[in-house]
Amino acid sequence: MNGYQITFFTRQDKRHQGKPVGDWLVHLARELGLRGATLIAAGEGFGHGRRLHSAHFFELADQPVEVTLAVTEEESGRLFDRLRTEGVHLFYVRTPIEFGTLGEDAG
Repeated sequence: MNGYQITFFTRQDKRHQGKPVGDWLVHLARELGLRGATLIAAGEGFGHGRRLHSAHFFELADQPVEVTLAVTEEESGRLFDRLRTEGVHLFYVRTPIEFGTLGEDAG
């Protein structure tokens, strides 16, 4: 199947509708019926403002977070339409990919 890998970059302290944006994106993907989303907490990074963000032992609020999805073109369109409607400010990377599943589902 052809589609896109979409990765959103945010921080643990950014919120939308009272939830951390990363968590909100994972729940949105589920609500939209997408096949999956992975939230990855990073140790350190910097963004367009060149300010270093990192996870500290006592404070995780500034921790960089990624949310990655593999979606079809149609799913990508629905996702971005919803994000525009919600007015969420996010940096993302969208890359054309081929994706699928191998083997039998053991579950």
